[in-house]
Amino acid sequence: MKRVNRRDFLKYTGVAGGSIFLGMDGGKAMASSASHVALVKTDNRKNGVKTSLKVLSMNPVKGKNVLIKPNFNTADIPPGSTHNDTLIALVEEVWGMGAKSISLGERSYPPTREVMDKKGILPILDKLNVRVIDFDDLDKKDWVLFKPKESHWPNGFRIARPILETECLISTCCLKTHQYGGIFTMSLKLHVGVVPTFRHGYEYMRELHGSPHQRRMIAEINEPFKPSLIVLDGIDAFVDEGPMTGKLAKGEVFLASTDRVAIDAVGVAILKFLGSNESIMKPKIFEQEQIARAVELGLGTSSASEIDLIAADEKSRIYREQILEILKRG
Repeated sequence: MKRVNRRDFLKYTGVAGGSIFLGMDGGKAMASSASHVALVKTDNRKNGVKTSLKVLSMNPVKGKNVLIKPNFNTADIPPGSTHNDTLIALVEEVWGMGAKSISLGERSYPPTREVMDKKGILPILDKLNVRVIDFDDLDKKDWVLFKPKESHWPNGFRIARPILETECLISTCCLKTHQYGGIFTMSLKLHVGVVPTFRHGYEYMRELHGSPHQRRMIAEINEPFKPSLIVLDGIDAFVDEGPMTGKLAKGEVFLASTDRVAIDAVGVAILKFLGSNESIMKPKIFEQEQIARAVELGLGTSSASEIDLIAADEKSRIYREQILEILKRG
């Protein structure tokens, strides 16, 4: 993905083409403008990554320099952070799909290197020939300022330059609630980790968590860039509390999409299916402030009827039907 300019923010492309699958109404593929979300019912992370990418039937990485953004906010066990097995499987698949290079970029809540050390991921990434970009080490000039119009960030916010300039951004997130005002943390919330903290001389996180507009501000962080691919590991889920620790449930699902809004909407539907807290269960899915603001910004699909949820197999199809019912109800 080349560096995105302001005029390109609202452009949206990249849905899978040429596939026949069951849509919201159980028919064949809708128009190519529909948002495709692959769903795999599985308890195996390697299978979840491999199959979800296969079902999505697209290859945005071939010949590209790829940057992977994981969920390494802390080193807590999954879904508190990205499972090492998920990351390994994703890297192996991306190499197999013909990537030119792979890097991993992150900014954690404790020092980023400390989080990666605790997870034991650094020697693994080294063996997999993955370059690590620790956003804590970025120069001040590499935190790029954005001041979007009508933003809830009164003085704008900064984004790590590697996120903006990579040819292909892949985001991999977890399935969980967020007790500190976010309500849920999946694809949109994952990208709070591309904004600097007090360690870099900025108070954005204090501003974010102290604002009544926190959910809208989360969505706005996503405006300057667009992932080419999102993979959600929902084998384990937090249905309350979170994001580091929480009430655990077995989701046993993997999702993949190019649409941040669609994948978060499906994720919220799964949390509803699993039984979550009132902040998840009571509001309509597309009335959740993160999702509603992302829709206003043109970051993805605008309704559940525009989501094509693609089941990998018969076991996935049964699960898919249950989730579709929740999506339809909201």
